[in-house]
Formats: sequence, structure tokens, C-alpha cells
Amino acid sequence: MSVRKAIAWASASKLLSFTIAFASSIIVARLFLTPAEVGLFSIAFAATALIAVLQEFGLNRYIVGEAELGEEKLHTAFSVSLAVAWGVALVILAAAKPLSWLYGDPRLFPLMLVIGASYLFVPLAIVPTALRQRAMDFQSDFMIEVGASITNAVVTISLAASGKGAMALAWGALAQQIARAIVSQWRNGWLFPWPMRFAGASHVIRFGGGSTLLQIFDSVGTRSPDLIVGGIAGNTAVGLYSRASGLAVQLVNLMTGAVNSVFYPALAQLRNEGKSLGEPYLRLVAGYTGIVWPALAGLAVASYPLVHALYGPRWTGVAPILSLLALAEMIFVALPMSVQIPILLGRLDGVLKRTGTATAVAVVLLLIGAQYGGQAAASAYIVYAAFWFCLYVLFLRRLTGFSWRGLLADYGRSLIGAVAAIAPLLACYRWQVPPTEMTFGQLLPPVAAGVGLWLLTLFAIRHPIVPDIRHLATATLGRLLRRTRTTEG
Repeated sequence: MSVRKAIAWASASKLLSFTIAFASSIIVARLFLTPAEVGLFSIAFAATALIAVLQEFGLNRYIVGEAELGEEKLHTAFSVSLAVAWGVALVILAAAKPLSWLYGDPRLFPLMLVIGASYLFVPLAIVPTALRQRAMDFQSDFMIEVGASITNAVVTISLAASGKGAMALAWGALAQQIARAIVSQWRNGWLFPWPMRFAGASHVIRFGGGSTLLQIFDSVGTRSPDLIVGGIAGNTAVGLYSRASGLAVQLVNLMTGAVNSVFYPALAQLRNEGKSLGEPYLRLVAGYTGIVWPALAGLAVASYPLVHALYGPRWTGVAPILSLLALAEMIFVALPMSVQIPILLGRLDGVLKRTGTATAVAVVLLLIGAQYGGQAAASAYIVYAAFWFCLYVLFLRRLTGFSWRGLLADYGRSLIGAVAAIAPLLACYRWQVPPTEMTFGQLLPPVAAGVGLWLLTLFAIRHPIVPDIRHLATATLGRLLRRTRTTEG
């Protein structure tokens, strides 16, 4: 499968999965669950996720990136994956009662049991999914992700409507992992490493050990806000914070996840051929910032009318937190694939040092910020993002050899595009309707105008992604013309 076709399938997977999950979250939050109930689930999910990060054990990166992956290595990797993952799942189940004691809320116990049970099915999907990505078979990846998202949405909405509260979210998570395991196994020929094989496991364990430590740092940085805000400010505060964080992160994953999953094996091929990654990395930066920055800036500026329209008045407290977290995500997007590229180039040690330092700083800042509520915690997250950027930009420069002039030029053009995208909405706020009073219908025209002005600006300043936009427009128009002729014929 070509890179462009792979990106198309991966993008479709991310878009449809996001749409299903987003629609489900709106229905559940607007009609059935309160911020406190969502906050309760967020604490349980964050706690289990901190432990469950050990499950994947770096196997996805190992399988996709390993230069010579034979049957024996694959069998060993799958065996190690199952042994580690099921052991971790049992730890999660055992931690359910202590966590409920720690937070003084017995409702956490059944939540963690159900969420923990979902992780028993995770290892059955890790290796099959990685093999499909290694083979650039993103059509199968589409089926896996979309099938899992549909299952989660159906189960969650059905149980929430029947009055199950936060447990509806937990049962939805369990159903999602079961569906992901079944579909991924089907698409890869029902793999299972029996009898289990551990000969040569030391190589897998060394790779997995370092990669897992990295994932632990990343998980602490990602999940600690829910645990810290929940422990200090309460369930309602963490419910609002987690909803804002989910919106910002889901938007970034939607727009970048497809590129990440395709570019990782593509960059691995460039590495194997001994080619420089400097120019490809700048192209990646231009693509990320040129497209994602305007979207995140728009999310930050439109947060009040958007949250009110989607979730209703009881969720209005999400809006100011969302604006701050969207700005933080813009900083993270500025250095794409900051972890994957060093790993490809054999510099996992450098990533571990920097991620460990950044994680410690994040926890300290969040502990300080959460004392003053969700908005202060979000402001602390922006400070953490800026610190993270300073840690990584020089590191990536040394590894890829990109030019400073090229990087700053990409940032400058993308920032101009982002400002153009939000200018019509800011003008409406200034001269027509303030954000706290704007309806969803009033929001749409300036947003549409912003998209048009963004595109015109990109062409005017000759942004590096313009050729890709032209190609996409030409290909789409060509397909529409062919369908029209077929229909008329």
C-alpha cells in the first residue's frame, strides 16, 4: 500500500472513530451523566491506565520498527506480551479495593474491576494490530478501530440510558477491548503463541523495558491531572477538566494519529536506507503546525459557544479549561514524533532522561495548580508544555539535522495561517456577539469564513502544505467526476 493510500485509510479510521466517540460523549454527557459521575469514572480510568501502561511493553514499536522480524522473533514477542500484559491486568484487579479506600469512595471498586477486566483482552490485539501496521495494511486498521469504537458507543449509551451511571462508561470500555481483540485477530489470521516461547526473549525485554519506562513517564504526565485534580478539587472539578482535556487531545489525535501511524514505518525505511531525516522532519512539522495549529486555535477561541451547544449549560465550566489546554497542545504539536524519531535512531536513553525530567516537573506544577482549581491546573499544564519544548527542540535538532531557519519559517507561516483562521470569529466577538452569548448557529458563519481565509492565506504565503492541498483537491474532484460519468453512463 502506498504512503498516500495508507494515510487515506488511517485518516478515515481516525475521523470515523473520533466522530463515533465524540457523538457518544455528547449524548451521554448531555442526557444521562453529570460532571461528578464522569469525574468518578475519570479517576478510576486514570488509575488503571497508570498501571496498564506496562501492558503494551513497547511491542507495537518493536514489531513495526524491527528490521528483521522472523517467525521465531514474532512468536517470542507475542509470548512476552501475553505474560506481561496478563500479569499487569491482575495487578489492576488487585488494586481496585485499595484505590477506593484511598479516595474514600466505594463506588470506585466496581468501576476498577470492570475496567481492569478489559485489560485482559488488550494483549490479544497488540501483536495483530502491529503486524497490520508493519505491512502498511491500514484498511484492516480501519476495521479494528472503527469496530471497537462502535461497540463502545452502543454499550455505553444503552447502559447510560438505563441508569447505570459511571458504570456505563466502564462496561463500554470493556466491550471496546473485546471487540478490538476479535477484529484484530480475525484480520490477522487468529494468532496465538501456543506453546509459548521465551527463547531469545532478552532482546525483546531489553527493548520493552526501556520503552515501557518511557510509557510510564508519558502515562504519569497524561493521567496524573485527573488523579491530582480529583484528589484535591473533587469529582466535579475533575469531570470538567477531563472533558476539556479529552476534547483537546481527541482533536490532536484525530488530525495527527493517521500521520503518526503511517510515517513511523516510512521513516524507519529512510533510516534503513541511511538517508537524512532533516528535510522529511521539517515537512512533518509544516504539515502538523499548518493544519493542527489553526484547529486548536479555533477550539480555544470557540470554546464557550461550542461547549454550551454540545454539552449544555451544566458543562459550561469546561470552556475556560478547554481554551488553556488547547494552547498547551499547540506547543506539543510544534515538535511532532518527538519520541518515535529518537527511538528509530537508537537514542531511547536521551528520550528517557528528558521525559523523566519533564514528567517530574509536570506533577509538581499540577500539584501547585490544582490547589486553586481546574483553570489553574490547566495554566500549569501550559507551563509544563513550554518546559517540555525547551527540553526536546535541541535534542531533535541534533538527531535529524533540520535547519533552524527552516523550522522558524514553518512556525511563522503556520502561525499566520492560525491567526487568519480565528480572525473572523474574534471580529464577531468584538463587534457582534460576546462568546458567552453566542449560539451554535451564530458560531458557524465565522468558523466557515475562518476556514476560507485560512486556505487563502496558506496559498498567499506559499505554505509548504499547499502542494498537498492541491493534490488532495485534484484527487477528490477527479473521483467525483468519475462517479458522475459512471452514473450518467
